[in-house]
Amino acid sequence: MGLLRNLFGDNNKIEIGSPASGELIPIEEVSDPTFAEEMLGRGVALIPDDGRFYAPADGILESLFPTGHAFSVVTKDGTEILVHIGFDTVKLNGEHFTLHATQGQDVLKGDLIVEVDLEALKAAGYDVTTPMIILNSDAYSDFSKKSGSVEAGDPALILTKA
Repeated sequence: MGLLRNLFGDNNKIEIGSPASGELIPIEEVSDPTFAEEMLGRGVALIPDDGRFYAPADGILESLFPTGHAFSVVTKDGTEILVHIGFDTVKLNGEHFTLHATQGQDVLKGDLIVEVDLEALKAAGYDVTTPMIILNSDAYSDFSKKSGSVEAGDPALILTKA
């Protein structure tokens, strides 16, 4: 069995890509306690250096808030991924956010979902740190959380099915 896994990959491992380019940091370091204490699920955070946010995996764009501040993708294997762009950015009512996708559509990893004017958000006093949370974290026995500089689509989380 070990040889087969080496040849064909481990079917229990699920790779989730970074939704944007920037710096991955531990989720525990973010200023919002809901995310820092992993109340919604386990994950990582990204300090984006680019305002383009992409689907982190293939799946269905289950939710896309009209304000553009958050979206979720559910993969074919049932992984529920939430990307929340900045903190309190819902208060902007979509200002500085451009939607490039539609809720309910099929997406592929790397499809552009939302574009954001990060400099305008920062100038308005918003923290642009972006948590990426696995909402159904209990379905996974192991989380390998990446850190450091990433390009959009680079591995950010490696999950192991429970």
